[in-house]
Amino acid sequence: MIKEVCLENFTLVPSAIQKGADRIELCDNLSVGGTTVSYGVAAKTISYCRNTHTNVMAIVRPRGGNFIYNEDEVDIMCQDILLFKNLGINGVVVGCLNKDNWIDEIAMEKCLNAATNMEITFHMAFDQIAPTRKFQAIDWLVAHQVSRILTHGGPLSTRIEDNIPVLKSYIEYASGKIIIVPGGGITSANLPFLSAQLGIEEVHGTRILGDL
Repeated sequence: MIKEVCLENFTLVPSAIQKGADRIELCDNLSVGGTTVSYGVAAKTISYCRNTHTNVMAIVRPRGGNFIYNEDEVDIMCQDILLFKNLGINGVVVGCLNKDNWIDEIAMEKCLNAATNMEITFHMAFDQIAPTRKFQAIDWLVAHQVSRILTHGGPLSTRIEDNIPVLKSYIEYASGKIIIVPGGGITSANLPFLSAQLGIEEVHGTRILGDL
């Protein structure tokens, strides 16, 4: 199982790797769900992780709040993606929606074009897509060569243990096409149970390795 640890800054990166992190996701402002980190944090983390053979992803999100972005915000996201690409990052984590609770296809295609040859994770904006269109969304992301989907399986206000049936349905539908990465409320304590229930390949969280 690949353990992706979400960190706000560089200070915890060395201890996370020592404790078994397979991949780092850089997020600033976790209190609002994560926003884009600074150039300096990204550069330092990527340089350090290259020497330890640890992959690095970075969320690209210009602000907290919803995932409906205007043209200026999408332009900012594309510029940040190119900046991270030039630093040699492994991939980015993005998600753009429209007012109909569907993928903002134009915005996403712009971000994906900027992120050519990088790993792409579609983040928990996925959980706000209309329930009846979840499988359609998986198909769209597969068709656009997205690597994985990060999902809680329901609103973040719910316990992830209560979302196991929904997560199972995503994993079964996506099998062999795209990786479903459960996240949100996963800790070192409940990870063994969730892993046994879901048979997951990858997992994401701030506390999956315990206290850093």
